[in-house]
Amino acid sequence: MTEMIFGIAGGLGLFLYGMIQMSEGLKKVAGTKLKNILESMTKNRIVGCSVGAGITALIQSSSASTVMVVGFVNAGLLTLKQAISVIIGTNIGTTATAWLVSMSGFEFKITAYALPAIALGVGLQMFGRSRTVKNIGEIIIGFGILFIGISFMKGAFDGLENSPGTHAFFVKVAGNPGLAILAGMVLTMMIQSSSAAVASIQLLAMAGAFGTDWNIALSVAIPFTLGSNIGTTITAQLAALRTNLNARRAAWAHTMFNVIGALICVCFIGWIARLVRIIAPWELSAVTIGASIAVAHTTIKIFEAMFFLPLTGVLERIVVKLVPEKPGDLVVRPTVLEKHLLATPELAMDQARREIVRMAQASKRAVIQAIEGLLGDNRRKLDRARTAEDITDALQYEITSYLAALSTKELSEEMSVQLPVLLHTINDLERVGDHAVNIAEIAERKIEHKLSFSNSALDEAAQLEKEVEQMCDYIITALEDNNIEAAKSALVNEDNLNKIQIDFRRSHVRRMSGGVCSAYTGLIFIDLVDNVEKVGDHLANIAQAVIGGLQWEGDEGKALPVPAEPLQVV
Repeated sequence: MTEMIFGIAGGLGLFLYGMIQMSEGLKKVAGTKLKNILESMTKNRIVGCSVGAGITALIQSSSASTVMVVGFVNAGLLTLKQAISVIIGTNIGTTATAWLVSMSGFEFKITAYALPAIALGVGLQMFGRSRTVKNIGEIIIGFGILFIGISFMKGAFDGLENSPGTHAFFVKVAGNPGLAILAGMVLTMMIQSSSAAVASIQLLAMAGAFGTDWNIALSVAIPFTLGSNIGTTITAQLAALRTNLNARRAAWAHTMFNVIGALICVCFIGWIARLVRIIAPWELSAVTIGASIAVAHTTIKIFEAMFFLPLTGVLERIVVKLVPEKPGDLVVRPTVLEKHLLATPELAMDQARREIVRMAQASKRAVIQAIEGLLGDNRRKLDRARTAEDITDALQYEITSYLAALSTKELSEEMSVQLPVLLHTINDLERVGDHAVNIAEIAERKIEHKLSFSNSALDEAAQLEKEVEQMCDYIITALEDNNIEAAKSALVNEDNLNKIQIDFRRSHVRRMSGGVCSAYTGLIFIDLVDNVEKVGDHLANIAQAVIGGLQWEGDEGKALPVPAEPLQVV
């Protein structure tokens, strides 16, 4: 019994670790490509479903794919409706793992190549000259570790075919689908992987735990699989806890899809088992039962996709009602700039400037939440800061793309001069968000090491926050109303931040010298001051642009010419 428990626990650990290694390596090799595919190919629900299935089959984790989709919705790169079609696809893609596990039972023993695969992967990581080669090595190592885990789990289950107690237990479970669903749900919630949960039931069947009555094996495996589908939704829900409204709705769409699909399928377990026997007419044995379970898993997922894909609009409306908008929610819409207005450059430019104001508001939120999170050791506020920074990244891409398209139109001389200045303004606001993330990372170090600021340091940090918040407000007003006085006031704040940086550095050195705070705490405080001062520098660039009428002045006081070539988005 001890060897069995250790074998199952260790094998499952290796299986999950190998899956994580494969997933991380593949995301490093093709992370940007995956993002671009999701962005460009999800407007059609069928294509979006196919993309979701393909990506999940590639990275061997529906949880990772779903969390990725929730992240893209959070950043505004996908709409809720697009995300639902991709999530439906991820549920099909996750069946790829079941097919890999079933292969371990055939004469072609893929587990025999696990150790050579690890050796090859380590060799690529140690001696590979490029980052891509090293990442491929990581993928191959993960592949090998995954199958070593399968081998250990198979070994742990050996002997169950001769256990009358085990057979009696599974006969009882076969007559009670609710118990099998509950077992699959609980196991998946515990290990955070439906693929690993389904793999465990496959390996049990292949080890003979269900006896020789393979109908019993399918009667247990099918509801267990349905339970694992429900259990896997917890991962997306956890990922969406501290995200924006649409990301939370995407996570709930995932939950509704799996729960409703499982409730429908549980009514037809007998029909599904008979359909599996038609699709896979081979004689069931300890070798082929794993493949039959993989067929059942795939059949269920395809049926659910065919049922829900035409209903993505209905599912979206239900989720919107289920998760209503609350005050303070950050709602990111990826298409806020009307392309048909490009034919009227004046209106298009005005709309772009309104979006820049919105970006400035998101940048301010990121900075203030990061500082407050640092001062109060509040991780929730740090997560909000990162969410706001994601919004600035999304808006930077959208507005830059829109202005690049606008630059190809026939513009007045004034607009031609303003356009590149606006692009620099967008970049400055994005850099403000980056410094907010820097502050959040500093705060994480402070929390992890259980450090605290002295009362005088807290007072100085509060003064710093007040100054930068006021400067952000002046910049937002300046951009919103083309208010030159507000821009000049912002420059006063920036001058104050420069003086504060010098004064606070000196005072903190005195505190460290006097033993009031440690050297590590001092470094964190100085990092905070430096990042806030850099935020002031970027905001000052924007203030100067507003004061100059969004024009760059040359040596003779004339606006610098716009480049002859259209602006390119990199």
